[in-house]
Amino acid sequence: MELILDWISRYGYFGIFSLLVLGIVGLPVPDETLLAFAGYLIFRGKLQPVPTYLAALLGSMCGITVSYTLGRVTGYFLLEKYGARLHIKMERVQRVHDWFRRIGGISLTFGYYVPGVRHLTAYVAGASELEAPRFALFAYSGAVLWSATFISLGYFLGDQWRRVSDLADETGLMIAGAAIVVLGACYFLWRRRRRH
Repeated sequence: MELILDWISRYGYFGIFSLLVLGIVGLPVPDETLLAFAGYLIFRGKLQPVPTYLAALLGSMCGITVSYTLGRVTGYFLLEKYGARLHIKMERVQRVHDWFRRIGGISLTFGYYVPGVRHLTAYVAGASELEAPRFALFAYSGAVLWSATFISLGYFLGDQWRRVSDLADETGLMIAGAAIVVLGACYFLWRRRRRH
Protein backbone atom coordinates (compact mmCIF):
# COMPACT_ATOMS: atom_id res chain seq x y z
CA MET A 1 0.00 0.00 0.00
CA GLU A 2 2.71 2.49 0.98
CA LEU A 3 4.58 1.61 -2.21
CA ILE A 4 1.52 2.64 -4.25
CA LEU A 5 1.13 5.92 -2.39
CA ASP A 6 4.84 6.61 -2.85
CA TRP A 7 4.52 5.87 -6.59
CA ILE A 8 1.73 8.46 -6.91
CA SER A 9 3.62 11.01 -4.81
CA ARG A 10 6.68 10.56 -7.03
CA TYR A 11 5.17 10.22 -10.48
CA GLY A 12 1.95 12.19 -10.05
CA TYR A 13 -0.44 11.95 -12.99
CA PHE A 14 1.56 9.23 -14.78
CA GLY A 15 1.58 7.21 -11.53
CA ILE A 16 -2.22 7.47 -11.24
CA PHE A 17 -2.69 6.51 -14.89
CA SER A 18 -0.33 3.52 -14.88
CA LEU A 19 -1.51 2.07 -11.57
CA LEU A 20 -5.16 2.28 -12.62
CA VAL A 21 -4.43 0.51 -15.91
CA LEU A 22 -2.80 -2.32 -13.95
CA GLY A 23 -5.49 -2.33 -11.26
CA ILE A 24 -8.42 -2.48 -13.68
CA VAL A 25 -6.73 -5.29 -15.63
CA GLY A 26 -6.70 -7.26 -12.39
CA LEU A 27 -3.41 -6.78 -10.56
CA PRO A 28 -3.76 -6.22 -6.80
CA VAL A 29 -3.93 -2.43 -6.76
CA PRO A 30 -6.35 -0.83 -4.23
CA ASP A 31 -8.06 1.33 -6.86
CA GLU A 32 -10.50 3.23 -4.63
CA THR A 33 -7.76 4.02 -2.12
CA LEU A 34 -5.52 5.20 -4.94
CA LEU A 35 -8.24 7.54 -6.25
CA ALA A 36 -9.03 8.83 -2.77
CA PHE A 37 -5.33 9.55 -2.20
CA ALA A 38 -5.27 11.46 -5.51
CA GLY A 39 -8.26 13.49 -4.25
CA TYR A 40 -6.40 14.15 -1.01
CA LEU A 41 -3.36 15.40 -2.97
CA ILE A 42 -5.69 17.84 -4.76
CA PHE A 43 -6.97 18.92 -1.33
CA ARG A 44 -3.37 19.54 -0.23
CA GLY A 45 -2.60 21.49 -3.42
CA LYS A 46 0.01 18.98 -4.62
CA LEU A 47 -1.98 17.96 -7.73
CA GLN A 48 -4.34 19.91 -9.99
CA PRO A 49 -7.97 18.71 -10.29
CA VAL A 50 -8.35 18.49 -14.09
CA PRO A 51 -5.11 16.62 -14.91
CA THR A 52 -5.69 14.29 -11.94
CA TYR A 53 -9.19 13.45 -13.11
CA LEU A 54 -8.05 12.99 -16.72
CA ALA A 55 -5.21 10.67 -15.62
CA ALA A 56 -7.66 8.59 -13.56
CA LEU A 57 -10.25 8.53 -16.33
CA LEU A 58 -7.76 7.55 -19.03
CA GLY A 59 -6.16 4.91 -16.78
CA SER A 60 -9.56 3.38 -16.05
CA MET A 61 -10.59 3.47 -19.71
CA CYS A 62 -7.32 1.95 -20.92
CA GLY A 63 -7.38 -0.77 -18.25
CA ILE A 64 -10.93 -1.81 -18.98
CA THR A 65 -10.24 -1.77 -22.73
CA VAL A 66 -7.25 -4.09 -22.25
CA SER A 67 -9.46 -6.48 -20.23
CA TYR A 68 -12.18 -6.38 -22.89
CA THR A 69 -9.64 -7.03 -25.67
CA LEU A 70 -8.13 -9.96 -23.75
CA GLY A 71 -11.61 -11.41 -23.28
CA ARG A 72 -12.43 -10.90 -26.95
CA VAL A 73 -9.20 -12.51 -28.18
CA THR A 74 -8.80 -15.38 -25.70
CA GLY A 75 -12.32 -16.07 -24.47
CA TYR A 76 -12.20 -17.78 -21.08
CA PHE A 77 -8.90 -19.57 -21.79
CA LEU A 78 -6.67 -17.16 -19.78
CA LEU A 79 -9.00 -17.14 -16.78
CA GLU A 80 -9.20 -20.92 -16.73
CA LYS A 81 -5.43 -21.31 -17.06
CA TYR A 82 -4.10 -18.43 -14.92
CA GLY A 83 -7.07 -17.29 -12.83
CA ALA A 84 -5.96 -19.19 -9.73
CA ARG A 85 -2.60 -17.34 -9.73
CA LEU A 86 -4.47 -14.03 -9.64
CA HIS A 87 -6.86 -15.34 -6.95
CA ILE A 88 -9.74 -15.42 -9.46
CA LYS A 89 -12.00 -18.42 -8.97
CA MET A 90 -14.03 -19.73 -11.87
CA GLU A 91 -17.16 -19.66 -9.67
CA ARG A 92 -16.76 -15.87 -9.41
CA VAL A 93 -16.24 -15.64 -13.18
CA GLN A 94 -19.46 -17.63 -13.69
CA ARG A 95 -21.36 -15.31 -11.31
CA VAL A 96 -20.11 -12.25 -13.21
CA HIS A 97 -21.01 -13.94 -16.52
CA ASP A 98 -24.56 -14.68 -15.28
CA TRP A 99 -24.88 -11.12 -13.96
CA PHE A 100 -23.64 -9.78 -17.28
CA ARG A 101 -26.21 -11.85 -19.20
CA ARG A 102 -29.03 -10.58 -16.97
CA ILE A 103 -28.27 -6.86 -16.95
CA GLY A 104 -25.78 -6.53 -19.80
CA GLY A 105 -24.02 -3.23 -20.30
CA ILE A 106 -25.22 -1.75 -17.02
CA SER A 107 -22.93 -4.23 -15.25
CA LEU A 108 -20.00 -2.59 -17.07
CA THR A 109 -21.05 0.87 -15.90
CA PHE A 110 -21.69 0.05 -12.26
CA GLY A 111 -19.42 -2.98 -11.93
CA TYR A 112 -16.62 -0.52 -11.16
CA TYR A 113 -18.21 0.04 -7.76
CA VAL A 114 -18.30 -3.64 -6.79
CA PRO A 115 -14.93 -4.98 -5.63
CA GLY A 116 -13.88 -8.11 -7.49
CA VAL A 117 -16.35 -7.40 -10.29
CA ARG A 118 -14.76 -4.48 -12.16
CA HIS A 119 -11.77 -6.70 -12.93
CA LEU A 120 -13.97 -9.27 -14.63
CA THR A 121 -16.91 -7.49 -16.29
CA ALA A 122 -14.90 -6.24 -19.27
CA TYR A 123 -13.21 -9.60 -19.73
CA VAL A 124 -16.60 -11.34 -19.65
CA ALA A 125 -18.02 -8.72 -22.05
CA GLY A 126 -15.18 -9.44 -24.48
CA ALA A 127 -15.53 -13.21 -24.14
CA SER A 128 -19.30 -12.81 -24.70
CA GLU A 129 -18.47 -10.88 -27.91
CA LEU A 130 -20.26 -7.70 -26.91
CA GLU A 131 -19.92 -5.19 -29.76
CA ALA A 132 -17.10 -2.65 -29.20
CA PRO A 133 -19.28 0.52 -29.49
CA ARG A 134 -21.76 -0.82 -26.94
CA PHE A 135 -18.90 -1.84 -24.65
CA ALA A 136 -17.35 1.64 -24.93
CA LEU A 137 -20.65 3.40 -24.15
CA PHE A 138 -21.26 1.51 -20.90
CA ALA A 139 -17.66 0.96 -19.75
CA TYR A 140 -16.44 4.50 -20.35
CA SER A 141 -19.54 5.98 -18.70
CA GLY A 142 -18.69 3.91 -15.65
CA ALA A 143 -15.10 5.17 -15.69
CA VAL A 144 -16.37 8.77 -15.71
CA LEU A 145 -18.63 8.21 -12.68
CA TRP A 146 -16.33 5.97 -10.67
CA SER A 147 -13.23 8.15 -11.01
CA ALA A 148 -15.17 11.28 -10.09
CA THR A 149 -16.79 9.57 -7.08
CA PHE A 150 -13.60 8.44 -5.35
CA ILE A 151 -11.44 11.44 -6.24
CA SER A 152 -14.22 13.66 -4.83
CA LEU A 153 -14.45 11.55 -1.67
CA GLY A 154 -10.71 11.89 -1.13
CA TYR A 155 -10.89 15.64 -1.70
CA PHE A 156 -13.87 16.28 0.59
CA LEU A 157 -12.64 13.95 3.33
CA GLY A 158 -9.27 15.74 3.31
CA ASP A 159 -7.04 14.41 6.07
CA GLN A 160 -9.57 11.61 6.68
CA TRP A 161 -9.13 10.25 3.13
CA ARG A 162 -8.01 6.81 4.42
CA ARG A 163 -11.59 6.19 5.56
CA VAL A 164 -12.48 5.64 1.91
CA SER A 165 -10.82 2.22 1.87
CA ASP A 166 -12.97 1.18 4.86
CA LEU A 167 -16.13 2.53 3.23
CA ALA A 168 -15.38 1.42 -0.35
CA ASP A 169 -17.08 -1.98 -0.22
CA GLU A 170 -20.23 -0.72 1.48
CA THR A 171 -20.44 2.51 -0.54
CA GLY A 172 -19.76 0.74 -3.80
CA LEU A 173 -22.51 -1.80 -3.32
CA MET A 174 -24.98 0.90 -2.26
CA ILE A 175 -24.15 3.10 -5.26
CA ALA A 176 -24.31 0.19 -7.69
CA GLY A 177 -27.63 -1.01 -6.25
CA ALA A 178 -29.18 2.45 -6.28
CA ALA A 179 -27.98 3.11 -9.82
CA ILE A 180 -29.41 -0.16 -11.11
CA VAL A 181 -32.78 0.60 -9.49
CA VAL A 182 -32.84 4.14 -10.95
CA LEU A 183 -31.84 2.96 -14.42
CA GLY A 184 -34.40 0.15 -14.28
CA ALA A 185 -37.13 2.64 -13.34
CA CYS A 186 -36.07 5.00 -16.16
CA TYR A 187 -36.12 2.15 -18.66
CA PHE A 188 -39.58 1.06 -17.46
CA LEU A 189 -40.95 4.63 -17.77
CA TRP A 190 -39.39 5.07 -21.21
CA ARG A 191 -40.96 1.82 -22.49
CA ARG A 192 -44.31 2.75 -21.03
CA ARG A 193 -44.19 6.18 -22.62
CA ARG A 194 -43.29 4.69 -26.02
CA ARG A 195 -46.37 2.44 -25.88
CA HIS A 196 -48.62 5.46 -25.32
